[in-house]
Amino acid sequence: MCRTLCRHFYRYLIDEPSAYLDSEQRITCAKVIKRFIMHAKKTAFIVEHDFIMATYLADRVVVYTGRPGIEATATAPQSLLTGMNQFLEQLRVTFRRDPSNFRPRINKGNSQKDKEQKHSGNYFFMDADDDDDI
Repeated sequence: MCRTLCRHFYRYLIDEPSAYLDSEQRITCAKVIKRFIMHAKKTAFIVEHDFIMATYLADRVVVYTGRPGIEATATAPQSLLTGMNQFLEQLRVTFRRDPSNFRPRINKGNSQKDKEQKHSGNYFFMDADDDDDI
């Protein structure tokens, strides 16, 4: 990752930066990438399948809809909150913030919190000051 970020580009395309990293290393890596991109005022397109890493890194997301391996449609880039709500609604899964470490946690299906969030259309819970945590 350091070899990539030390090179001067206008845009960075980074594929799966969390591969082979444990959970703590993933968070550290996400913080380094985000701080570098923000400080250098660069653009990064990051493909990431780890949900925690993706939510730490993203300020905009592209959501794909369709049938895997058959057809797919990409949305225009949208805010993290809007995109994650759209993505999680497709999966019928809701997330909350863990009160002890603030990481995203999946709500149990049909739990009171799950039902409340689905009813309100808030599949992804994000605090107003989440960007300050990074």
